Amino acid sequence: MITATLCFLVRSDLPTRVLLGRKRIGFGAGKWGGFGGKVEAGETIAGAAARELAEEAGVRVREVDLQPVGVLTFLFPHRPPWSQEVHVFLATTWAGEPVETDEMTPAWFALDDIPYDQMWQDGPHWLPRALAGERLQARFTFQADNETVDKVDVAV
Repeated sequence: MITATLCFLVRSDLPTRVLLGRKRIGFGAGKWGGFGGKVEAGETIAGAAARELAEEAGVRVREVDLQPVGVLTFLFPHRPPWSQEVHVFLATTWAGEPVETDEMTPAWFALDDIPYDQMWQDGPHWLPRALAGERLQARFTFQADNETVDKVDVAV
């Protein structure tokens, strides 16, 4: 199973706004979500999150400034290579301003204006809780269309 990361920049310790990226190419193209990707050989999970954030949004974050908020398992029984364990981080401190890259278009959203209808279907089940500071573990199993969530198991 792939090990991957997701990172969300948030304004303030009690988030009022979150930076999302609209995927331009590849896995999840057209969907809004966090910034992240696969952990490469020799990288720490936090190191991968920091690298992906720099590559996808042009901002730099130190590993010590990444707050772990959850581990999510995504199971795609009808497309097993897509299955992954994703480590989720929040960051309130970073250097630089988000910029559009070949892979992502960043935009700030108020917490009550997050475009869940344009995200993977699992988002509403865990993202509000993570943004509220909960540490959680969750497992999502997708149906044959690889879009529809079939089963949800969330633990805090």
